[in-house]
Amino acid sequence: MKAGKMAHVITVQRFTSTVDEYGGVVEDWTDHATLRAEIVEQSTEEFIQNYGAVDTSILAFRTRYLADISNADRIAFDGEVYNLKDIVKIGRRKGLELRAERLE
Repeated sequence: MKAGKMAHVITVQRFTSTVDEYGGVVEDWTDHATLRAEIVEQSTEEFIQNYGAVDTSILAFRTRYLADISNADRIAFDGEVYNLKDIVKIGRRKGLELRAERLE
């Protein structure tokens, strides 16, 4: 995994619950980690749903290993938010390939 290919910056976000000053529970997405990444695959698929044709954009990012990432997290990249669909480990804790689908 070459650092020169990791030209993009992604932010892994996690859904968290906190208590505000009034004792109420506030749920929000917070930044968990900021990583350098390489885009290895980008595709757009069109399929039919109940209300018509829908375009889905899917990206695959390759990045350094991060131990506590899960499918419950999401990725913020280039002003868009992507739902994390698949996490593939590369080698022995060397890197990760993250497949994500853009949220509409």
